[in-house]
Amino acid sequence: MNKSFLFVMQTPAYSGTKVQEVLDVVLITAAFDQKVSLLLLDDAVFHLKNKQQNMALISKDIGAIYRSLELYDIESIYVEQESLNYTGLSVSDLLIPIKLIARRKLPALLHSFDFVLEG
Repeated sequence: MNKSFLFVMQTPAYSGTKVQEVLDVVLITAAFDQKVSLLLLDDAVFHLKNKQQNMALISKDIGAIYRSLELYDIESIYVEQESLNYTGLSVSDLLIPIKLIARRKLPALLHSFDFVLEG
């Protein structure tokens, strides 16, 4: 039986290995035919910024990982509207299509998944 998973990310891009490790778990979960979605809050919105530069950091290009999510049937990437506004980014600044969600609607979104995991 397939379960639904929501991975909630708040960690800034390239702030260590945590983001890469969580994205690896996201891909592994999706590879087992589970319904996987992502919710990006706060500085995690920068994960989706177009034309990222990891400035010679020894890390994976997380933009490339996000662009590959569709290959794993991960199509629901939620971004909190208030976080997007706070960062000064707009939907057109993001490298993949997303679903905007207002902060007041987050509790309903969280309750709609079988598992909610913080990353």
